[in-house]
Amino acid sequence: MEYRELGNTGLRVSVIGMGCEGFAKEDYAMAQKLFDAAERLGINYFDLYASDPQMRAAVGKALAGRREKFLIQSHLGSIWKNGQYLRSRDPEEVKAGFEEMMGLLGIDRLDVGMIHYCDALSDWETIKRNGILDYARDLKAQGRIRHIGLSSHNPQVALRAVEEGAIEVLMFSMNPCYDLQPASEDVEEIWADRNYAGQLTNMDPDRQRLYETCQRLGVGITVMKAFAGGELLGSNQIAGVQLTVNQCLSYALSRPAVATVLSGAHDVAQLEESAAYCEADARDRDYAAALASFPRVSWVGHCMYCSHCAPCPMFIDVADVTKYLHLAQAQGEIPETVREHYRALEHHAGECIGCGACESRCPFGVNVRENMRMAAELFGA
Repeated sequence: MEYRELGNTGLRVSVIGMGCEGFAKEDYAMAQKLFDAAERLGINYFDLYASDPQMRAAVGKALAGRREKFLIQSHLGSIWKNGQYLRSRDPEEVKAGFEEMMGLLGIDRLDVGMIHYCDALSDWETIKRNGILDYARDLKAQGRIRHIGLSSHNPQVALRAVEEGAIEVLMFSMNPCYDLQPASEDVEEIWADRNYAGQLTNMDPDRQRLYETCQRLGVGITVMKAFAGGELLGSNQIAGVQLTVNQCLSYALSRPAVATVLSGAHDVAQLEESAAYCEADARDRDYAAALASFPRVSWVGHCMYCSHCAPCPMFIDVADVTKYLHLAQAQGEIPETVREHYRALEHHAGECIGCGACESRCPFGVNVRENMRMAAELFGA
C-alpha cells in the first residue's frame, strides 16, 4: 500500500480508502469482511456518510479491538429520521445524530468530522449562520474530532469553504468526466448524459482552481465517485470510452492535493481490485491514451500530469515541474511551500535543452518547452 499526507492535518493515509457502499451487503455482514480485508491490504482510511443505524453498528463491531488501525471520516448532518436517511441543517438534529453515531461506532473521537453534502453557496451560508460550523469547531476544541471537513460536488462552494479557511479536508467528486462539467447546485447535472452529448474542451477552470488552491493551502482532498458509480468502467454514455479501475484511480491520484480515493467496493474482490493499483506498473496506470480518445472531448494544450512526456534526457520530472508552475501561476506569486517542493526536485526546468522529445510523446499537444522556460524564469532555475 502507498501512503500520503492528508493536507496539513498530519494524518498519513492510504491512497486507497474505503467508501461505505458495501457495508450493508449480506445483512451488514459485509462490513466485517471489508474491514478484515482492509487491514490485510494496508488500507487505513474510510468514509462513513450513511446514517443507517444498523450499518453504523456493524462498522462499530468491525472496528472493535482495532480502532487505532483506522482513520475515520464520518459526517455531521447525515441523520436517520422516520426510518430513512436525511441531510439535516437543524443544529439539534445534527448534534443528536453525531451523538448517536459515536455511540453506535463505539468510539470517542473522529479523525475527520465531515460537514455533510453542501452543494449550494446559500447552504454554506446557512451552515455558518445557524451554528453547524461552530458546532464542528466546538467538537474539535473538545478533542472529539481532530479535523473539520466538508463534502461537496460543487467546486465553487468547496472553493469558498477552502479560501475562508473553514475546513482542513475536502471530500469531492472527481473523475475525468465530472472534471469537464461547470459548477452546479444540482448534483444530477454532473452525470446527466445530455451534458456530454456535445463537444467539450478541457477541465472546468473552477475545478482546476479548486484543486490547486487546496494544494497551496494544505487542504487534503479525499475523492469520491472516482469511477462515476461504476459507469466509467463499463459501456457508458459519459466518456464514450471504457476505462479501467487503475486508470480512474491514477487520474484522481495525479490531481493536486489528492491524498486518497475512497473505493465504494461492494465486496472484498472489488476492494482488492482497487488496492492492486499499488502493485500496478506504469502501463496499467496510464490514463492518457484513453482520455485522448474520448470522442467528444478535446484536451489540447492542457497538461494532465500523466507523465507521457517522460523520459526526459536531462531527467527532469516534467509533470511535477508543470504542476508547481500551475500552482504558482494560479496564486500570482510563489507560495513558500511550492517553492520548497520545486527546489526539492532532483532536476529543474532550467536544465531543459529544448530537444522537444517530450512534446513528441504528449497526447494532448502541450507546449512543454514553453512551460519549462516559464518555470525556469519563475523559479529562477
